[in-house]
Amino acid sequence: MNQLDALKQFTTVVADTGDFRQIAAFKPQDATTNPSLILKAVQKADYQPLLKETVAQFRGRPLDEIMDRLLVRFGCEILSLIPGRVSTEVDARLSFDTQATVARAERIVELYQAQGIHIDRVLIKIAATWEGIQAAAQLERRGIHTNLTLLFSFCQAVACGQAKVQLISPFVGRIYDWYKKTAGASWDEAAHAGVNDPGVASVRAIYQHYKRFDIATEIMGASFRNIGQITALAGCDLLTISPELLAQLAASDAPLVRALDVQVARAMDLPVISYDEPGFRYALNEDAMATDKLAEGIRAFAVDTRKLEQLMLAA
Repeated sequence: MNQLDALKQFTTVVADTGDFRQIAAFKPQDATTNPSLILKAVQKADYQPLLKETVAQFRGRPLDEIMDRLLVRFGCEILSLIPGRVSTEVDARLSFDTQATVARAERIVELYQAQGIHIDRVLIKIAATWEGIQAAAQLERRGIHTNLTLLFSFCQAVACGQAKVQLISPFVGRIYDWYKKTAGASWDEAAHAGVNDPGVASVRAIYQHYKRFDIATEIMGASFRNIGQITALAGCDLLTISPELLAQLAASDAPLVRALDVQVARAMDLPVISYDEPGFRYALNEDAMATDKLAEGIRAFAVDTRKLEQLMLAA
């Protein structure tokens, strides 16, 4: 049994890509996209007709509407290849506007429903700002399921659990990147591998808290830099993995064992933690890594969204 098949025994494997032609080979349950992945895909010759067809069909409509229709088009193509759910992201420029996020999410879901896609097969991705988490809470109460992304801190995860969001995506690799860059020449790669990887440690702490207190929100580790980070989180609810790392797992027959266990977490002696808005904002502010990476992530997604808009205008 290769490592990918072994991982699937413990964890739901999700493909992290907008390149839906790569998906079928790895047989993931779900798939995730974001503006950067869609931008990367539409610059490939295989996907340029899809961009041009969508723009031509809806030319004259507001640009943000055409954008959502393009995202949904990709999502529908992905859903034709997987049995589970696809995550589609709300414009990152709305990350600090609760009601605008809710409105955009509702439109995306309506566009999917118009294509015959059941609401339970779509997760709306929203940045895990305080405003984004409150938007997700409203959407969940309306039956629209959410995936809270750009999640780097324990306080973000706790607030998402309180909001009863469907799923969170803690970014393992980006946490790792920050600590490695901050350490500079003093970084010891071997000493920060496996369970000692700061990104892995972050997800383990969230997993333990959620399972100890029976929080139903699913945990989906994301943004991996190497397969060691993935195998160190075997047993996490879901892991979203790039096609390149999926291929590495499929090519390896090294042993893989469960690293996270629900029963072990439930037996742990952990404190009860909750956040109101001031407490959340202060806790996030105290975490320099999470503050930096959340802001950077929103900016980067906004830049790629603007680039995608320029391609649409030129199509």
